[in-house]
Amino acid sequence: QVQLVESGGGLVQTGDSLRLSCTASGLTFSINVVGWFRQAPGKEREFVAAISGSGSSTYYQESVKGRFTISRDNAKNTVYLQMNSLKPEDTAVYYCAAGPPGLTAQAMDKIPPRYWGQGTQVTVSS
Repeated sequence: QVQLVESGGGLVQTGDSLRLSCTASGLTFSINVVGWFRQAPGKEREFVAAISGSGSSTYYQESVKGRFTISRDNAKNTVYLQMNSLKPEDTAVYYCAAGPPGLTAQAMDKIPPRYWGQGTQVTVSS
């Protein structure tokens, strides 16, 4: 079955950086869009960023543009989220999501992904 496993979360201070990783198995990775979502305590889960299967197209939530970068290595079945200049409001559980095939990166904030990881906690202290 499909598995998405996130790693790289942790506790950092305002202004620090973190890189999250999401490694997939059980699916044809290179044809699936992959994205990151996050959920802060007491809030709904929200879209953060997505990248197309080839890696040629990316899409970001406005609040992370210029600070976060999504990338992928299809040879390793892995997607990364480089997070710089972190703020306390970035504190959340970050989830990796993928598919279905054919979904564009731009559509991932409107159409629910097919597969989800278990999440990794990111905490930014002030």
